[in-house]
Amino acid sequence: MTEINERADFDSPWKEILEAYFPQAMQFFFPQTAALINWERPYEFLDKEFQQIARKAEQGKRYADKLVKVWHTQGEELWLLVHVEIQAKKEDNFTKRMFTYNFRIFDRFDQPANSLAILCGANREWQPNNYSYNYPDTHLIFEFGSIKLLDYENRWTELENSRNPFATVVMAHLKTQQTQKQPEQRKAWKFSLIRRLYDLGLQEQDIRNLYRFIDWVMILPKALENQFWEEFKQFEQERSMTYITTGERIGYERGKQEGRQEGRQEGEQIIILRLLQRRLGKLSPETQQRIQSLSLNKLEALGEAILDFTVVADLFNWLQVNQPE
Repeated sequence: MTEINERADFDSPWKEILEAYFPQAMQFFFPQTAALINWERPYEFLDKEFQQIARKAEQGKRYADKLVKVWHTQGEELWLLVHVEIQAKKEDNFTKRMFTYNFRIFDRFDQPANSLAILCGANREWQPNNYSYNYPDTHLIFEFGSIKLLDYENRWTELENSRNPFATVVMAHLKTQQTQKQPEQRKAWKFSLIRRLYDLGLQEQDIRNLYRFIDWVMILPKALENQFWEEFKQFEQERSMTYITTGERIGYERGKQEGRQEGRQEGEQIIILRLLQRRLGKLSPETQQRIQSLSLNKLEALGEAILDFTVVADLFNWLQVNQPE
């Protein structure tokens, strides 16, 4: 269980991909802001500074935030706060939180932050971009950049033709949402999206980075996961491009290998806990203990149910119905 305990941040696929391709993210999602930045000068992720102003998110809330120092083309320093909202449902306090983070940065570091939001949820009507209040003698309107991934559904051809890494990220996210209860279709799309990385002629490290994101978000039931990797292994052999090694696979295949060493039940626990935390965020020790108390049959049933979970409440409901035998 060591790796699970060490990995406190289970929204890391978004954070990792933002760190790996930050200029491309800005150019893809916020081109007007990207045009202001001198990309020839190094940019810096201000993780410690962000932790000083961010309060710990309540359990079940899923965010990915990056505070980044860049340089304007005119020479001055710019701070960017890039927030990825991963919630499946809209959050009433979201705009207030965007304003609060912006104000705290200004108050603590005397730096105005250019606040930008990437909205991953499935609510088509919810696209917040401002926080305001108005009184007779005082009023405030705080506006921030906001893009919604669902808006790219009507731009699929554009995504397919783009070599920007975030075109792949958006495609994987959209197909994950569209195949919530269609595991066979998700398997087909997962294979297609990873194969596309090879078809684009990307460098090996880019394929690995984007593979990690696709594999992390496009969770499959165990049987289909095994089928997927058998088919993908054959694909790589035919291409003579064995870029994705077994050691890099972070889904069921990796968990199965660990499980062989620690016994079938404990191995299943490792797999289930890893997948739940990838899908729902960090779980409390009490919730982990409840899962570890499940029988092998219940663990396997939970593994199949994970595909339909979108928020941590779905897990709690399942556990309530499926008490330990």
